[in-house]
Amino acid sequence: MHRRAPFSSHSFHLMLYLEWILLGITLLGEIRPTRHGISPTTLLLSILTLMCFGLMGLKLPTGSPRDKVLYTGLEFGLLFLAFLLDSRPDFFPLVSLIILIRSCLIFEQVGRLIVAGLVFIAFLVTLFVRPAPRPPRHGPIPESIANTILTLKLNAAVTFGLALLFILLLVNALLAERQSREKLLLANEQLRQYALRIEDQATLQERNRIAREIHDALGHALTAQSIQLENAQLFLPPDAEKTASFLQEAKQLGSRALQEVRRSISTLRADPLQGQSLETAIAKVVNEFSQTSGILPNYRIQLSQPIPTEISTALYRIIQESLTNIYKHSAATQVSIDLRENPEAIQLQINDNGQGFNPERNTTGFGLQGMRERTVALGGQFFLASQSGKGCRITVLIPLPRLAL
Repeated sequence: MHRRAPFSSHSFHLMLYLEWILLGITLLGEIRPTRHGISPTTLLLSILTLMCFGLMGLKLPTGSPRDKVLYTGLEFGLLFLAFLLDSRPDFFPLVSLIILIRSCLIFEQVGRLIVAGLVFIAFLVTLFVRPAPRPPRHGPIPESIANTILTLKLNAAVTFGLALLFILLLVNALLAERQSREKLLLANEQLRQYALRIEDQATLQERNRIAREIHDALGHALTAQSIQLENAQLFLPPDAEKTASFLQEAKQLGSRALQEVRRSISTLRADPLQGQSLETAIAKVVNEFSQTSGILPNYRIQLSQPIPTEISTALYRIIQESLTNIYKHSAATQVSIDLRENPEAIQLQINDNGQGFNPERNTTGFGLQGMRERTVALGGQFFLASQSGKGCRITVLIPLPRLAL
């Protein structure tokens, strides 16, 4: 099941910008002149409190629920501290909305509703329980004015409640849209992987068909030719030494051709790893290269976990083809293979100290073209660096599939 990654900071720039706007309006309300005035010390403490509250929004908690609850409790503490320093009610609703926005980003649905309820209760407390102003000197406040004030407070409470509901719906809609986008990206990645597998399966089936045809036709023909040459040698007259030498050479050529056919058939097989790990398969192909060329490659493999089959197959084929090219064309004496894994990709680097070549003049080689096609098919990058007399370096970067489960 896909799980939403925790928020290490604000996931939506829109929410962060909205917080800044609300805090800016609150600070402007704090520094505005009032009829009764406010001491500079109280004003400075109120501004510092609001600044601390704003800085808290740059880093939201991602740990345990206990950390999130303590974070929210600290927000409410700073809110009431600012209210005690300056009991003007103008800023309280705006800062309360910021608390609700942050809670939507760090809590699940139940936690958001609880925070919304606490914010609404806190607003009612500041609205109705706040100490009443001193009555005028000429007597108590008339009942009509008192009723009007009560009506205004009730309207403010209803309006604030609707504002809380709107914020909840807005942020929930943004979170739902984000989750839908993440699921869509995940589905696209899965479809890409499936398409690669289907393409790879179709390619392997075609290779198997070609391998069977080569084995059944050309392989049998070369085998029959070798047998006929052996029979011809048996019936030669004793003095036909020259004819025998020609027949012997033809027999050797047929045997060599048969070995090449068998090697090609082995290369075309569907599963080059044949159920073994990538490390074991690489060790075998390195050992075969060492026996054929007399060069013992220095290879290092650093893989912390099994990688997908299609990536393993591509890496094996690239290493196999690279060693074949080195043996046939490079005249190298030293070869190194470095295969390592980082959090985002698999990196393969193959170096040799051979005679090198100019990559711009050698763009039609089927080996290099095949390696590049295998890498690009997996969404990777293929780099080739070579100069005449300075060897060759092949670098392959293949991204690991990021499928959150």
